Amino acid sequence: MTDLTQAQVREKIAARLASRHRKEKIFRGFGIASIAFGVLAVVVLFTDIISKGSSAFVQTQIQLEVHYDPAELGIDKVDHESLAWANFDGVIRASLRERFPDVSGRRDKRALYALVSNGAGFELRERLENHPELLGQTETLWFNADDDVDTYVKSLSKSKEGFTGRTDEQQAGWILSLRDSGELEKRFNTTFFTNGDSREPEQAGIRAALVGSLLTLLVTLALSFPIGVAAAIYLEEFAPKNRWTDLIEVNINNLAAVPSIVFGLLGLAIFINFFELPRSAPLVGGLVLTLMTLPTIIISSRASLKSVPPSIREAAMGMGASRMQVVLHHVLPLAMPGMLTGAIIGMAQALGETAPLLMIGMVAFIVDVPHGVTDPSTVLPVQIFLWADSPERAFVERTSAAIMVLLAVLITMNTCAVWLRKKLERRW
Repeated sequence: MTDLTQAQVREKIAARLASRHRKEKIFRGFGIASIAFGVLAVVVLFTDIISKGSSAFVQTQIQLEVHYDPAELGIDKVDHESLAWANFDGVIRASLRERFPDVSGRRDKRALYALVSNGAGFELRERLENHPELLGQTETLWFNADDDVDTYVKSLSKSKEGFTGRTDEQQAGWILSLRDSGELEKRFNTTFFTNGDSREPEQAGIRAALVGSLLTLLVTLALSFPIGVAAAIYLEEFAPKNRWTDLIEVNINNLAAVPSIVFGLLGLAIFINFFELPRSAPLVGGLVLTLMTLPTIIISSRASLKSVPPSIREAAMGMGASRMQVVLHHVLPLAMPGMLTGAIIGMAQALGETAPLLMIGMVAFIVDVPHGVTDPSTVLPVQIFLWADSPERAFVERTSAAIMVLLAVLITMNTCAVWLRKKLERRW
């Protein structure tokens, strides 16, 4: 009877072990499936963005032989006033007519002129301003093609017919003629990195938004890091433990979970409506993002201070150091790697925010590159938002390309955070 009971017990134990092992395998399977789903989602996201945005880094350009004809330009000398009234578009049109002499009629000529970007005249003006000796001479230059031509040429590599869109059959014939003669090429799109925003896709760039983002982050870092570290040091090292400090800690933790649009509303009410600071400026954007990132920096800084062993403080105090000397000379240097990591992660979070900046007017159409924190400006996430809302097909690839640039900046910042943590961290 006893042997039979022991056998039953062994069977039960074996059954329980088998059940536990089965549940463990199922749990591991869920974990692996979750990771695989996450990796698959990231791969699909990056594949979609790169496939749509990679083509924006090249731009279709057309080669033209330009004659700086004083009669066509309407000037007899090169100075600032004359260049302001010179007819550079007429010179571009004359070059196109010379390339296609058979084109006649007002409608056909208008279609021919539409092959080249509207910004070609400004490029020509800038070149003549820098090289006044070119007046009366002829040279060969490459100009950006119109966005419809660019879209059609890029689609030709994907299908034989290509996406014609607003390009008619006659224009398609001219484009193929230029391509076959080597006068139309796809070149690296420097305009995308050197220009500000534009209504014309082929002239639109991210430089103004990128500089605006950097200025905004500079203001955010200059304000949030010292304030956040000072608050963390006081709360962790000097503040008495009572209900008031508990209330402050709870509110700091709650602020980290507040939706970012609320900080935008707060910035709109305080900085713009009350203090009357300029709209759409990196200064206001930085102040709003400072409010948003302060809880993150305070929480990470406090965690870094807590990780410093008490023996460091006790040893310093045993040597006669004051409390402030203990904090500034011993605790703070050891906690600084964690604080810097938290600050960089907070900056990366701030760089990707759009909602609070929309509330303070940084959604404005900004063409010029800002030179200071009070100049009108926009930021990269808002620029992406604006381009995504544009109806032109060419803005689709530029939107994805801008997302790629933003992701590259974010990945670089996070890599710096990991590198700093590994480089400066100390183990006890």
